[in-house]
Amino acid sequence: MAGEKPIKVAVIGVGHVGEHHARLYRELPGAELVAVCDTDAARAAAVAARQGSEATTDFRGLLGKVEAVSVAVPTVHHHAVARAFLEAGADVLVEKPIAESLEEAEALVATARRMGRILQVGHVERFNGGVRALHSLVRGPGFIECHRLGPFAGRGTDVDVVRDLMIHDIDIILSLVRSPVVQVQAVGVPVISDRVDIANARLQFASGCLANVTASRVSVERLRKLRIFQRETYLALDYATQEVTCYRRLLPPPDAPATELPRIVREEVAVDKAEPLRLELESFLAAVRTRTRPVVSGEEALEALRVAAQILAKI
Repeated sequence: MAGEKPIKVAVIGVGHVGEHHARLYRELPGAELVAVCDTDAARAAAVAARQGSEATTDFRGLLGKVEAVSVAVPTVHHHAVARAFLEAGADVLVEKPIAESLEEAEALVATARRMGRILQVGHVERFNGGVRALHSLVRGPGFIECHRLGPFAGRGTDVDVVRDLMIHDIDIILSLVRSPVVQVQAVGVPVISDRVDIANARLQFASGCLANVTASRVSVERLRKLRIFQRETYLALDYATQEVTCYRRLLPPPDAPATELPRIVREEVAVDKAEPLRLELESFLAAVRTRTRPVVSGEEALEALRVAAQILAKI
């Protein structure tokens, strides 16, 4: 906000995702990008030069010098880096998944609580305009089907496809259904990497809702769609275009002949489209400034990881 002092931030890990964090922090009026950090000195220097910040290869030198950080290092390092900043008194936005294991995720949540720090997790699809529109339309879903397919990108393979890609949809489905998962069925296989590259899971919720979720990082086509069926309504979301279509069942008027059937009508849903990552970082900065619960809290990310672990156990 105008007149308020910018929050001193840093980005730890400036690979494909982290560089965009740095770019946006540089652009956002509520932030002052102090430094970027990467173990690749040339990479850190190049990003720092483009964004007008300092560069370092050792995140420990930034402890106590920044108020907030984005942690975009490989998943195996999420716990160590994020915990160090939390214990140094900084607020943390850590990329998804929150950590490599449930134990590490639980430790991060506990550390943030103990230190009184903001812990937000980078489930960026929550800030997709179409997803935000869905939250006002979904009421008692009965069946959800989701496909997240794409070609092999060569990154993110430090974890399996469930924690790399499917976890986006797990998080969104949990936020929409708001009911405990009571049963999990799953299959998956490695194709290119030595970890599971394609997986399908069926999640049964206490509410009766069933979700069928497929994720692949070895597909020729790129597809990111979510379909939700609920009483008298069918909703379809295209993540890529941020477009939502609603199909409603309209009953015949009271004076219609008994033989007249209900009609299905299509409605376009108004969606406020914006760059999801920009909205995510704005949300994080707002949570830091106002000391309020972030949109995707550590607790919610922990629950998504817990479901992902159940899926992997079945596989």
